[in-house]
Amino acid sequence: MGGLPLLVGVTGGIGSGKSTVCSMLREMGCELFEADRVARELQVEDGEVISGIKALFGGAVYSLDLSGELSIDRKAIAAVVFSDPEKLAALNRLIHPKVRKAFQQEVLRCAREGKAVLCKEAAILFESGMASELDRIIVVAANHGLRIERAVARGLGSPEEVRRRMKAQWPQERLIERAHYVIFNDGTLDELRAQVRQVWQSLMSLVSSP
Repeated sequence: MGGLPLLVGVTGGIGSGKSTVCSMLREMGCELFEADRVARELQVEDGEVISGIKALFGGAVYSLDLSGELSIDRKAIAAVVFSDPEKLAALNRLIHPKVRKAFQQEVLRCAREGKAVLCKEAAILFESGMASELDRIIVVAANHGLRIERAVARGLGSPEEVRRRMKAQWPQERLIERAHYVIFNDGTLDELRAQVRQVWQSLMSLVSSP
């Protein structure tokens, strides 16, 4: 096994555009672990997580879709957790240890295959305690109103629902204070890509330095 890859966290509030930034980083050669996607998969594939969610929110949040696959009513759960901090904390305690284990397995895979950089995309990187395990943190930031507009366009709820989600996350200013790199996503895709390329070059210089 080779050395461990450089572990980089990518986070940002709802509507900031962190997924777009991560797609660009992957195009540039970064390995990507999508913590939020893994968490969503656990909610319909892991028996222990499914049982825990039913205990927290009731069995009605699950149903079978037309193809017979188990599906979960994420909007119903979001409506509860983003106005009930205790339920949100309980849900996180159920899922985060399993996400952390999956990430550790991905770190080992990257080490075996000699990958230089592994980015972990996570909406609540600091809140979950995951940031302490990483070498560098990238925060994607954007204008407050623009973030609401983007989140509504993605079907994440009404402007008021999006604001509730924002209140459940760390303020953007607090994220920026703890970042090694801040990428501002208020302009064009070309402007965003130029910032991402600059950060990627900085990461690669860290990897190549003795």
